[in-house]
Amino acid sequence: MSPEQVLETFRDAGALLEGHFILSSGRRSPVFLQKALVFSQPAVSEKLCAALAEQIRAKFGDITVVTGPAIGGIIPGYEMARQLGARAMFAERNEDDVLIYKRGFEFNEDDRILLMEDIVTTGKSFRETVAALNDYPGELIGGACIIDRSNGRADVGTDLISLAAFDFPDYDPNDLPPELAALEPVKPGSRRKF
Repeated sequence: MSPEQVLETFRDAGALLEGHFILSSGRRSPVFLQKALVFSQPAVSEKLCAALAEQIRAKFGDITVVTGPAIGGIIPGYEMARQLGARAMFAERNEDDVLIYKRGFEFNEDDRILLMEDIVTTGKSFRETVAALNDYPGELIGGACIIDRSNGRADVGTDLISLAAFDFPDYDPNDLPPELAALEPVKPGSRRKF
């Protein structure tokens, strides 16, 4: 599946938005990927993850656990685990806003762990999940995402494979280009910190 086909899949789902958006990181962008509209469709999730699973097998070999941060990593993580014949787990935030594993999830010494996310922008959730995994046995083999909107620039704390990478612009809110500053900002994402 080519990057253009991945983007077309988002466009077909009504998940490629253009305007002035406040990203989860607080940065601003003229492009927003409303991934929930893509991952609400099981057949589309299966298609995207199947294409990415081929790359994962080729680079990382066998995987026994696929994990990711709640909420964005849950659906693609589950579907990727299904594609790879692995167990699916997720980390979630505790009362101190730190990603931890709950719900009886356990890792084994011989687990080969893949960290899965839907979209990577800054890599913050990825790095936080890597930190959470440090408390458990098993080996983090690498990471994967459907779209890397940093085009490889984000530090995710491990090797990263993406189905598609794009260089979508994002800006500090205090240093916006005039055409973006002229538009009313919208925060369509899931975090409500800003």
